[in-house]
Amino acid sequence: MNAKNARAQAVDTIQRELTAFSRRARGRAAELHPELSLVAYSILDLVRERGGCLATDLAEQFLLDKSTVSRQVGALEKLGYLEREVDPGNRRNHILRATAEGEAVARKAESRRREAFQSRFADWTDDDVAALAGYLIRYNLAQ
Repeated sequence: MNAKNARAQAVDTIQRELTAFSRRARGRAAELHPELSLVAYSILDLVRERGGCLATDLAEQFLLDKSTVSRQVGALEKLGYLEREVDPGNRRNHILRATAEGEAVARKAESRRREAFQSRFADWTDDDVAALAGYLIRYNLAQ
């Protein structure tokens, strides 16, 4: 097999494996909390990571339309996991922040995800885990 075909085959394999990973992640989200989707968890995680953010930031980060973000944020608010506060820099905007309950739910989910990853990587070397982490960072930084 020539280098061009090998690269194309490798890209196909990566796409297939990332799709399988994504499907597993969506399925596991229900195990973490039956009322939250993977998108909702991702939104809650990003709001926590940034110490608060605007809904437009979420849409941009996750490449989602505003209506999808609005629905997910609404669900998180209804559950008491997110709250809005007026943005002092622009009173027309609202900053989304995790509530204490949202923080607790997110920490619990994060702990369960970490355990699942630790289990999957149990027979990997530290160098293998570090290499994958580096590759994923590089992949996600690419525009």
